[in-house]
Amino acid sequence: MRRFTQRQRLLLALNLLLLTPLAHAGVQLVVDGVDDTLKNAVTASVELSQYAARDVSDAQARRLYERAPDQVKAALQPYGYYEATTTGDIQQIGKDWKVTLHVTAGEPVKITTVNLTMDKQAATIAPIRRAMRALEKLKDQPLNDGAYDDLRDRVSGALTANGFLDARLVTHRVEVNRAEHHAVITLAWEAGERYRYGQVHFDNSQFREDFLDRYIPFKPGDYFSQDQLLELQQALNGADYFSVVNVLPDVDSAKNGVVDISVQLAPAKRTIYSGGPFIGTDTGVGVRGGIERRWVNRRGHKWKNEVVLAQRLKTVSTLYSVPLPGTNQRSLNYGATYRDSNTDTSQSRTLELVANETELWHGWTRTLGVHALSGTFTVGKIGNEPDSTPGIEHGRSTEVFGEASLSRKKADNPNFVHHGWSLSLTARSTAGTLLSDARFSQLMADAKWIDAFGANDRNRLILRGTAGVTWTNDFTALPPQLRFFAGGDRSIRGYGFQEVGPLNSFGRVIGGENLLVASTEVEHYFTRTWGMAAFVDAGNAFTGTNYSPVIGAGLGVRWLSPVGMIRVDVGTPIHNSRESGFELHLVIGPDL
Repeated sequence: MRRFTQRQRLLLALNLLLLTPLAHAGVQLVVDGVDDTLKNAVTASVELSQYAARDVSDAQARRLYERAPDQVKAALQPYGYYEATTTGDIQQIGKDWKVTLHVTAGEPVKITTVNLTMDKQAATIAPIRRAMRALEKLKDQPLNDGAYDDLRDRVSGALTANGFLDARLVTHRVEVNRAEHHAVITLAWEAGERYRYGQVHFDNSQFREDFLDRYIPFKPGDYFSQDQLLELQQALNGADYFSVVNVLPDVDSAKNGVVDISVQLAPAKRTIYSGGPFIGTDTGVGVRGGIERRWVNRRGHKWKNEVVLAQRLKTVSTLYSVPLPGTNQRSLNYGATYRDSNTDTSQSRTLELVANETELWHGWTRTLGVHALSGTFTVGKIGNEPDSTPGIEHGRSTEVFGEASLSRKKADNPNFVHHGWSLSLTARSTAGTLLSDARFSQLMADAKWIDAFGANDRNRLILRGTAGVTWTNDFTALPPQLRFFAGGDRSIRGYGFQEVGPLNSFGRVIGGENLLVASTEVEHYFTRTWGMAAFVDAGNAFTGTNYSPVIGAGLGVRWLSPVGMIRVDVGTPIHNSRESGFELHLVIGPDL
C-alpha cells in the first residue's frame, strides 16, 4: 500500500477543496412600510434573515416565507402593535432568493392608565419619586415593553439604592384591550424597612485602623445610599494607596434595619519610579525622573521627588504630604523647588519653599499656603546675549507671600474630552516689606472650555482665556515668575515662549503687571486618533491700561497617541510689523 507524505496529503486536500462547487443560495430580505426601529425589530425576528449567508433549498425558502407574517406580528407586539399585517413576494434570482415584506403596523395600543402604589415613606424620597414620575409619564404613550420594563426596574433600583433593601414588587400587571387599543398598567411595591449604616470594615489595609475613616462620607446611623458607597469607592481609588477597592454592603448579615459595609482592599505598589525623555517648544528637549512613596508610614504620609533637565528649564523638587482626618480630603503639604529657567527674554535661578493646606470645598480644590521665593534673575535679554549688553536688567529678590487658590475641572473622558471645562483662580499677596523686597498683590484666572459637535462628535470647539492683574510698589524687584508674559504653546501661538510683553527703554521685553489672553480653536478628526486644528490667539501682557493685543493664528495636527494627546501647531503673527515668520509649537499632555 502506498503511503502519502504529509506534504502530499496537504496538496490532495487542497485539490479536493478547489474542485468543490462554490455555488451558494441565500436570501436577500427587504422590509418596508415601517420606521427604522420597527424595521430592525422585524429583521431580527424573521427567520429568513438568518439565511443571508447560508444555503437554503427552494422548499425551505418558501416554507420560511410562509412563516414570516406570524413572525412579523410577534416582533411588533412588544412595541404596542397587535394588529400588524404583512404582504409580500418571493422571487428566485439565479441561485439566490429575494424576499420583500410589506408591513402595515396598524394602530398602536396606547397606555390610558398608570396605577402606582408605594409606601408613603419611600414615595417621598426624591430619587424614588423621580423614578415613579417617569413611569407615570407613560400615560397616553404607545405601549412599549422595553421602555416599560426599564422604567419599572428603575423604580425598584431606586428603592434598593436608597436603603429599602427588602423592597418587593408585589403587583405587576399590564392589561391590554386590543379591540379598543388601550392598556392599563398596575404596579405596587412593598418598600419595607429603610436600612441604616452600621460599621465599616476595611479588609487588608496597610494603615492604622482609624486612618481610612477620613474617606467615609457617612456616619453609622445614616440612611443607606448606594451613591455614598460609590463616593467612598472613588475616594479610596483617588487616594492612590490601593490597586483593588471593592465596597460591598453585607446584606446577608443585615438585621434590625442595620447593614454593615465591607471594604475589600489590596495595597498598590508602594514605591513608583517614573522618567523618560520629553520635548516641548517652551522647554526644549529634556529628560525627567521621579520617585514617589505612595505611603511613607501607617498614617498615610506621601513623599514625591522629581528632577527635570531640559534645554531651557532645570528643576529639582520635593513634596511631603500629611493627610488630615475628615471627608474633605484635607492635607498639609511641605515642598521645595530649585528652578533654573532660561527663556528667550529672561533667566532666573530661584529657590522656592512652600507650606500649604489643600482640601475639597463644595466641589472645588482649595489651597491656602505661604511661599518663600528667593534668587537672582535677568530680564530683557534676547537669546544668548552677554549679560553686560545694554538694556538687560539684573536683580536679586526675596518674596514671602500668601497664596490662595480654587480649581475645578469636569470632563466626560480624561483622555479625549468631548464635553468639559476647567477653571482656576489664584490670589497672592505679601504681608508687607519686612520679609520681602517688594510689596505686591496679584489675582489670576485661567479657564478652558471644550465642546464636541457635528456627526459622531468629530469636531471640537476649544475656548481658552487667561487674565491677571498685579499691584506693587516696586515692579523691578519682582522675579520673572511673578511677572506676566505672553507668547508660547499655552498662550499666543506664533510667538516664542514669554517673548511678548511690555518693553523697557531699550525695546526689550521685561514683563508686565497685567495679562489678558484669549484663544479660539476648532479641531476636526478624520479618524478616531488623527485630526487637524485651526486657531486664533490674541492678547498681551501690559502695565497700567496700555493694552495693545497681538494676534497669532495657524494650523495644527492632532494625534491621540498611546501616551496621550500630541499637538503640533505652526503659528504666525498677524498684523505685526515687528514680527514675522512662523513658530513651531509642540505640546504633549491631557486636554484639561
